[in-house]
Amino acid sequence: MTITPQPGIMDIKLYQSGASKIEGVTEVVKLSSNENPHGPSKRALDAFRQAAGELHLYPSTDHAELREAIGEVQGMDPARITCGVGSDEIISFLCYAYAGPGDEVLYTEHGFSMYRISALAAGATPVVAPETERRTDVDKLLAAVTENTKLVFIANPNNPTGTMIDEAEVARLADGLPKGCLLVLDGAYAEFVDGFDAGKAVIDARDNVFMTRTFSKIYGLGGLRIGYGYGPQEIIDTLNRVRGPFNLSVPALKAAEMAMRDVGYTDWCRTENARMRDWMTAQLDAMGIAVDLSEANFVLARFEDQAKAEAVDAHLKTKGLIVRLVAGYGLPNCLRITVGTEAACKRVVAAIKEVL
Repeated sequence: MTITPQPGIMDIKLYQSGASKIEGVTEVVKLSSNENPHGPSKRALDAFRQAAGELHLYPSTDHAELREAIGEVQGMDPARITCGVGSDEIISFLCYAYAGPGDEVLYTEHGFSMYRISALAAGATPVVAPETERRTDVDKLLAAVTENTKLVFIANPNNPTGTMIDEAEVARLADGLPKGCLLVLDGAYAEFVDGFDAGKAVIDARDNVFMTRTFSKIYGLGGLRIGYGYGPQEIIDTLNRVRGPFNLSVPALKAAEMAMRDVGYTDWCRTENARMRDWMTAQLDAMGIAVDLSEANFVLARFEDQAKAEAVDAHLKTKGLIVRLVAGYGLPNCLRITVGTEAACKRVVAAIKEVL
């Protein structure tokens, strides 16, 4: 007897996370996973430590205190928020709830790999729409929509390109979708854009748009795996039926609440990221390396070919610097470089100058 998985499962490639070690090198600077190099806020760390005394207790099932904090800071109705193990879990919930065999999940060609993985896990068919100059193209997405399209994912800003589209384009995409199709705005990097609401205004004016967010990037809590989703009440009610009752731990909930409330620290991280991102972009441009304007906490350096990108990557490793080759995202001639501390950014630029 052969026990076989459901169709589509074996089409999923195992996720390849950013490397964190280099053989033979002890002092490594990891700039491959878009983590906050400054870590979480002191208030979040203190809350995490204090939660150690509650480890014998089950966490809340409704995440009420965290949802209240998100609502106050982000100007959202807490009742229209659901929380998950990173935004990855929210993406999976959406696919399980709204897509299945015979349905299609649409996303852009350089979109986050979890869209395809979650679609296949739900038994749906992943469909890719072309981008234009590494930017989400609304017309090409709409052209790829069929009567079977149930979910459309766009990351705004996008990973690994760092590019984004404005609110008018997002609204045009939402309004162009057929009835019964949900637009999902992946806002993992939204906090790095000053004054950006990640599409909240578009969501509040419609019933076919939803957003996912994460605490793994600007809030520096990637190790705790916390995310949330915001959108129409009926979508939230549906996802909460898929979500496990105790999916987030006590320390994760406490740390995330304080991270969200520490607005001053978040603002500082945004400002510092923009400063070093702009500096690194200018330095790469001066070397003749093509770089799109990034709105996130990384830059995508484009070299003349794959061999050059791999040569630069190899040289950086000899200096203890880990960046990300993104051939798996259809960008074989590119390196995605997380914006690190000022010292780390200067080391990267100096090492690239050496190899060039």
